[in-house]
Amino acid sequence: MQTRKKYIFLTFLASWLLLFFFGGDQLRRFGFFSERKAEARRNWPRWTDRSLLKSFADPEELQSDGDPSLPSPRAQRAARLSVYKNSRCRMETCFDFSRCEKRGFKVFTYPRERDQPLSESYGKILASIKRSRYYTPNPEEACLFILSIDTLDRDHLSGQYVRNVDEKIRSFPLWNGGRNHLIFNLYSGTWPSYTEDLGFDIGQAILAKASFYTKSFRPGFDISIPLFSKDHPQRGGERGWLYQDSIPPKKKYLLVFKGKRYLTGIGSGTRNALHHIHNGKDIVSLTTCKHGKDWEKHKDVRCDKDNVDYEKFDYQELLHNSTFCIVPRGRRLGSFRFLEALQAACIPVLLSDGWELPFAEAIDWGKAAVVGNERLLLQIPSAVRCIHPERMLAFQQQTQFLWDAYFSSVDKIVHTTLEIIKDRLLPHRSRSRFLWNTLPGGLLALPDFSTHLGDFPFYYLQHGSGPSEKFTAFIRAVSLACSLSQPILRLIQAVSGSQYCAQILVLWSCEKPPPPSGKWPQTSVPLTIIQGRRKLSDRFFPYTAIQTDAVLSLDEHTSLSTSEVDFAFVVWRSFPERIVGFPTRSHFWDAEQRRWGYTSKWTNELSIVLTAAAFYHRYYHSLFTEYLPAGLRELVDGLAACEDILMNVLVAAVTKLPPIKVTQWKQHKETVPQQVGCREGDAGDPLPPAGERSPSPLCSLPAKVKGTAGAAGGSRRFTQRQDCLNQLADWFGYMPLVSSQLRLDPVLFKDQVSVLRKKYPRLEKP
Repeated sequence: MQTRKKYIFLTFLASWLLLFFFGGDQLRRFGFFSERKAEARRNWPRWTDRSLLKSFADPEELQSDGDPSLPSPRAQRAARLSVYKNSRCRMETCFDFSRCEKRGFKVFTYPRERDQPLSESYGKILASIKRSRYYTPNPEEACLFILSIDTLDRDHLSGQYVRNVDEKIRSFPLWNGGRNHLIFNLYSGTWPSYTEDLGFDIGQAILAKASFYTKSFRPGFDISIPLFSKDHPQRGGERGWLYQDSIPPKKKYLLVFKGKRYLTGIGSGTRNALHHIHNGKDIVSLTTCKHGKDWEKHKDVRCDKDNVDYEKFDYQELLHNSTFCIVPRGRRLGSFRFLEALQAACIPVLLSDGWELPFAEAIDWGKAAVVGNERLLLQIPSAVRCIHPERMLAFQQQTQFLWDAYFSSVDKIVHTTLEIIKDRLLPHRSRSRFLWNTLPGGLLALPDFSTHLGDFPFYYLQHGSGPSEKFTAFIRAVSLACSLSQPILRLIQAVSGSQYCAQILVLWSCEKPPPPSGKWPQTSVPLTIIQGRRKLSDRFFPYTAIQTDAVLSLDEHTSLSTSEVDFAFVVWRSFPERIVGFPTRSHFWDAEQRRWGYTSKWTNELSIVLTAAAFYHRYYHSLFTEYLPAGLRELVDGLAACEDILMNVLVAAVTKLPPIKVTQWKQHKETVPQQVGCREGDAGDPLPPAGERSPSPLCSLPAKVKGTAGAAGGSRRFTQRQDCLNQLADWFGYMPLVSSQLRLDPVLFKDQVSVLRKKYPRLEKP
């Protein structure tokens, strides 16, 4: 009995010991311990506990960046609500879609009043809108309205601050509470708080703003734009700094920053802490206190040393030689160095909590930037060191794509803003994020053409498909005689004999109606006649009759064999985004004349393939007609042989690639009467050697116009082509054409082997 009691007592004691060691927390919850131990087990320290943190700042001070002059979070929220009274605006509630149904997406800019101040940057924005394909001078046709009042700088201490904006916009009969209006802004608020106060009520207007705070941003309605300087180019813009063979992914420096250090006020907290990550080796973080009028009054013990170190490094050199660039917030959330880092292929490391990134509705910034946290600054070096070199290179390549596609000029920033708004009007026909974030970019992928990736010439590899296996021959007839000549009849027979030909379209651009169907040759493929408007730009109109991906553009006097057509089409299917053809020309920079030159001399380089005999994707018809503004098409219609130059410039601007020349076997010159549409080889053009002629036969002059008159006419046409090239370069802001020395021939072409071993033996027969 005693032994039994002893075992019971030991079991009870062991149970209590186990409960004490493994279940103490549960016992304490039920109050088995004293009040003194209950106080000791609370989570410590609590940052709001004033009794434990007597020597530290108040919680309000900690949230205001250490500057008691700054407003509290509650005051900041109240200020935002006073500015954005329509903070719940969405496209469905604050935008009138009915204005866009009749005329489509048209944009109207208010006429500028006399003596109305206008900054250089806002002048560029208004000019970009007027240059866009959506501009209309008629407010009755407009879907979107842009104020002529400069609203970019709303810092009332600035010399460009426009006063009494509220009174002015309310007097506009079209204002309608801001409905269907777009307002641009770069700077808002002023010292010391830099709130987002614009100084006027925007009403129901869409706000395109730099340094947008996420809590003020109205998703799906407002648009965040980048902060750009007054020197930002109107169009074109400089290229990015990353080249194919220039630098490896890892550069001399891993992480750099060089900029101002704010000693007090908003934004000072992050920049004051940047010196903690500086190691002087692969991480360089340099700040200076020398800015502002009274910086010496606030200088601290680090200022003198920081100012000396700051002068030791060149900012441009750091950009060129660093893999990552820190982009901290300034007084406002955005800064100029964001675009500077993108252009330099220096991967931005963003330290600006609460910043709605530019065009984040469309752009996937996770592929081009590292978004950090201001409070976790010390973790940034270790985080970027963990990024694999392959991913670094992908980041750098994406920065270059984004810079060139959306940020390199004011035109692209404004046009991207307009395209995002247009996509909202028809969500079912809007661009996907894939199109926005993949070459050639959203501005050049028109959803009106298609929303299916396989319909564009750029995405066959990503889509896992290829272009169609047939082509459409598109022949432009402009004969003065308005009758069927022998060259066009032979051309139709040669093209219809191709195994890849699906149909033949003839664009009849003569005064008289086309001959009856019985006069046209019998072909194995459908032959359709389209009545043109006698404009040069008509040949690139997106006709619904074109059903194949490939278009073979031909002039009526072009001479090609079936073998030439077959081989050129096979080459094009490997390069569906380029122009592939026979007759070529080139451009050059004339240093003496300080303008671009155009030549038909036979050289090793080429940059233009004439559309007298060339394959290209039918999507370029849509780009030519719908993407380019009407002014460029009018230029083409007014200058001789300018339409094929514009098409080459357009394709080069889209792809950044040169055209491809394929071989030809023609070794004789076929003389034909001079025609209205006579192309290269006109009098006044240098002629290639007899054995190296283009397949597009040279136009000979009739006896009556040979000599002085013929030379004068040819010289005039050549001058027009020069003028066309220079006007196009001026409109694009740069010269898009890319030179190449590549020519593709069939395997065993002109090799001394048996003809039976060659796939295209007829190419070598005279």
